[in-house]
Amino acid sequence: MTRPRDPATPRLEELDMLGELIERAGPLVRHRVLAEVEDRGARWPVRALELGPERDDTPLLIIVGGVHGLERIGSQVALAFLSALLGRLLWDSATEHLLERARLWILPVLNPVGMARGTRSNGRGVDLMRNAPGAAPVSLAPGSPPLGGAPGGPVTWLVGGQRLSPWLPWYRGPAGGPMEPEAAALVDWVERGVARAPVAIALDVHSGFGTSDRLWFPWAHTRQPMPHLAELRALVGLLDASQPHHVYRVEPQAHAYTIQGDLWDHIYARHLAAARPGLFLPLTLEMGSWLWVKKNPRQLFSRLGSFNPIQPHRVRRILRRHAALIDFLHRAVASRESWSALSDERRRLLTDEAYLAWYAR
Repeated sequence: MTRPRDPATPRLEELDMLGELIERAGPLVRHRVLAEVEDRGARWPVRALELGPERDDTPLLIIVGGVHGLERIGSQVALAFLSALLGRLLWDSATEHLLERARLWILPVLNPVGMARGTRSNGRGVDLMRNAPGAAPVSLAPGSPPLGGAPGGPVTWLVGGQRLSPWLPWYRGPAGGPMEPEAAALVDWVERGVARAPVAIALDVHSGFGTSDRLWFPWAHTRQPMPHLAELRALVGLLDASQPHHVYRVEPQAHAYTIQGDLWDHIYARHLAAARPGLFLPLTLEMGSWLWVKKNPRQLFSRLGSFNPIQPHRVRRILRRHAALIDFLHRAVASRESWSALSDERRRLLTDEAYLAWYAR
């Protein structure tokens, strides 16, 4: 039986699903309200769940969905994985042991107001994934060359973020203003989780670009390579070996377009600047929604149809399709020694492979 609903909290299907999963999990999860966002007299919670040990020196996988309100399928993928995980914990000792070795944090709906309104942006018209301060050069050690390019480097026009008007898409927010509460809550939560983790991976689930499913990695604001190419290449090698028929096209996000204000660029750059010893790899799953439209062109007449599968059988297929990826990433952080502890020679070889695979063109 569900708890009585606060009349000041409006209905949203994904938040209802999350509330039911919280009650179903009971003491297995820790539930946090990271922020509350007011809109039209209603209060919307930004809720996060944490599973596994409370020790902050434990490896960590973070799953985030619902950054853009139109992309509801991302939240549903996160919720479906959580539901399946809770089901396995009832009988599967291997899953229980995995959670003891690696924490799992899930934030399924970062932008509840945008999701309720059916908009990409939040209630103030801000695209949360363009809302971070401009990325600054980062040095790993005094005197070393900056990583990540200049903060004012060229970005893709309009889609890369604009400050002309909140009535236009991809609005970053006013220059010099504070971050939106949803974006600030995500940054604080992720930084708390990765601060002492020996290895942490974040997977942010989106939809809406192209006809294939992509795994994007930093940087988003420059075409220069990210610092941890060797570790990333080792992780992708594990994925190729353990799921040889996977559907993902792995590439730098900047191959598609460059932007300013990317939240994951911001968190990653801050992690590097703090010179923390642990490895942090932020990834973005961009599900290719154009393929769904190609198979069912009538979706173009629906506001959500450009970003979400509409046919029930296709929704179920998408929810199944990406569960294996999330499970793989959880096992990868738990088994970090097998791929992230690199000798100097191995690091050089993997870096060369990464350049040939992703930057030779």
